[in-house]
Amino acid sequence: MSNAAELDKPQAGDLSGCMPAKPQAEHDWLLQLVGEWTYESECMMGPDQPPMKSSGTQSYSSIGELWLVGDGTGCMPDGSPAKTRITLGYDPLKERYVGSFIGSMMSGQWIYSGTRSADGTVLTLDTEGPDFTKPGETAAYQDIVEVKSPDHHILSSRTKGEDGQWVQFMTAHYRRVK
Repeated sequence: MSNAAELDKPQAGDLSGCMPAKPQAEHDWLLQLVGEWTYESECMMGPDQPPMKSSGTQSYSSIGELWLVGDGTGCMPDGSPAKTRITLGYDPLKERYVGSFIGSMMSGQWIYSGTRSADGTVLTLDTEGPDFTKPGETAAYQDIVEVKSPDHHILSSRTKGEDGQWVQFMTAHYRRVK
């Protein structure tokens, strides 16, 4: 076995899965987001429409040292309230970040599977969801978290176009309140 992640993988006949999981560096990376944040976002609503701007709050807490849970509040374009919840963790067996996203404005759940950049500043979360241009179909998406400093991170969302290229449609700047 060549690295710490491999050492934590259960082997055949190993009952260590019944033991408490040990936090790894990947879990520590997530915990840097714990705290209270405000955000300002801009979302492209279509080719002939101006970008929609919004703002709100995000509160991240941890469950133990293994899971990050974020609860967000903001407003929809029509002014109605919006609530969101994101969960993120790291699964050593899959060697992937895992999680989910739900919101009061949607009936579907987004399931994440992702990796971190070699320099450790960017978490790219792959997911699948409704295709906004083709009702009844799904499309590939990525939510990307880029840590700029301990008090600033950026969340961007993009979808894969018909030509196979990624098209960014949302950017949100998060600033730590405490």
